[in-house]
Amino acid sequence: MTTPTPSPSTPEPPTATAADAPEPAADPGTEPAGSRPGYLYPLVALYLVEHPDEFHQPGAIKNALGVPSSGAVSEVLKKMAAAGHATHETGPHRFRITQAGIDAAGTMPPAAPCAASGGGSGAGRSGRRGPVTRPNGEQYFPRKLAGATDVDVLRRLRDKRIPVLLYGPPGTGKTAMVEAAFDDLLTITGTGDTVVEDFLGNFIPLPDGGYEFVYGPLVQAMRQGRALLIDDATLIPPKVLAVLYPAMDGRRVIHIPGYRNERVDAVDGFYVIAGHNPGVHGAVLTEALASRFDVHIEVTTDWDLAKHLGVPAAAITAAIALNADADAGKVTWAPQLRELLGFTRVRKTLGLPTAVANLAGRAPLDDRPAVIAALTAAFGTPVTPLTLGKQR
Repeated sequence: MTTPTPSPSTPEPPTATAADAPEPAADPGTEPAGSRPGYLYPLVALYLVEHPDEFHQPGAIKNALGVPSSGAVSEVLKKMAAAGHATHETGPHRFRITQAGIDAAGTMPPAAPCAASGGGSGAGRSGRRGPVTRPNGEQYFPRKLAGATDVDVLRRLRDKRIPVLLYGPPGTGKTAMVEAAFDDLLTITGTGDTVVEDFLGNFIPLPDGGYEFVYGPLVQAMRQGRALLIDDATLIPPKVLAVLYPAMDGRRVIHIPGYRNERVDAVDGFYVIAGHNPGVHGAVLTEALASRFDVHIEVTTDWDLAKHLGVPAAAITAAIALNADADAGKVTWAPQLRELLGFTRVRKTLGLPTAVANLAGRAPLDDRPAVIAALTAAFGTPVTPLTLGKQR
């Protein structure tokens, strides 16, 4: 049974706590550097400009920007409302930018990165690339999507309960993206051996000889209002995956047949996102699965990001050529970001020739001649797979 890794639940967005009387509007360019409203004002204003037709709660903006305080965001929003740059509704507190706010935002200086966010999604206009720290401590660099960043888009879709299916070759960063977007994530990694109990839970033996029922990730996510990633979803047998569907439709209710037919109701915040690797042996994207996800997003390797992360240009050139061959059906395997980052780590540890030889050896046997040819052309030197040599 898949064992979820505990992580803190996402807190409920707090409402504004300041006095009822609005504070005077602040000029974002004249507030003291480092004060909360000072660095947040242009960030919040530009975020509202990018989402002009929606009302926003402070907590949702805090999550989207990756800043640490909903209260500080609330103070900024009240300043905007006092200046006539936003409308303010209560029960709960919600804000929407006005045309005057849009006009004023156009005269603001570019928003600086938010140092207080502790490795959050960065700050500034949509498309920013400030890194987000994942649970394993590694950083994820958001990519542009739908006029914003992928992390922002996933969070907005969750707010609207719109499920997403991510698809693309293994190693392109699908799981990393979801981990960066949701700090309350639970994960089920699908295989051909995944069973219903991996979703719902199962009895485990106790030291005294008895048994205790332990709820599975789906039940935990529904009751705790958490995000649930079904990784490699198309490897899971369709009959098993069907346990998920009642939780995703309008009912948002499931039952646990193996445990007194117990009823489980989804609370606010519960969200399902899935990953799919087309072309992987055994992967089957059924109509029943595809139709449950309103948004399908292709995830490919970001070559500019690979360069930014220190991958040598020749390795990127070879990977781009091999991916073009894969698209044309000439090969079945091509290096993605995961392999390129592994290449970089090996190069730093064992040197460039060994890293190139190792990358050649990672290719499937049928594709290895094409991979060796691409690496040879990119690096300008003969390449052979990493092989143990004779004893000296």
